[in-house]
Amino acid sequence: MSEDGAADITGLKVLVVEDEALVAMLLEDMLADHGCEVVAAASRLAQALTMVADSGLAFDAAILDVNLGGDPIFPVAEALAARGVPFVFATGYGAGGLPESWRDRPTLQKPFSHQDVGRALVEAVRKP
Repeated sequence: MSEDGAADITGLKVLVVEDEALVAMLLEDMLADHGCEVVAAASRLAQALTMVADSGLAFDAAILDVNLGGDPIFPVAEALAARGVPFVFATGYGAGGLPESWRDRPTLQKPFSHQDVGRALVEAVRKP
């Protein structure tokens, strides 16, 4: 395993929820570089909720943009938490911009680096 724990996420199937197309594409590239597979991407809240509820869609973790076109992502976070699926919040405001109840979750501060994505996902999947 590498020093940053990258081996922990190799082969991980990830759901990406991001409303900015360029950011979503960047995330997909970064995840591929880490050996992850993006199994689905959503850009709207209703679409993300449908994907999380779809029992036929298998994924191990998710990266969630906190603000999807003005809609907060927290209903998706609640659904993932209820299923025991690890996830990372992505936001320009950092963890301090999250409600207190979600501040214990790994957070990617936008703009983020390749290393930031790997570290946050490792933290999410290792979290008890």
